[in-house]
Amino acid sequence: MIQQRFDEETKSTWWSEVDPWITDALYLHPNFREYFDARSGTCTNGLYPTVTVRQIMWALKMKPIKRERWETVFDRREI
Repeated sequence: MIQQRFDEETKSTWWSEVDPWITDALYLHPNFREYFDARSGTCTNGLYPTVTVRQIMWALKMKPIKRERWETVFDRREI
């Protein structure tokens, strides 16, 4: 799971770990393990299957965090 960040000074974005305030709600969700097992996979070219924090929140039927104007949008299942 990844979350996009934004630097207002340089107007650049990057991906990093999910905010600590939301991890318990995600990881302790009753359907998290099922979702994780369905989406997990083997490493390909040094990369593991990845989902954004908003994608997993939608999948778990949680109210997603607010989408920021600068965020990258993925319309495919695989990132």
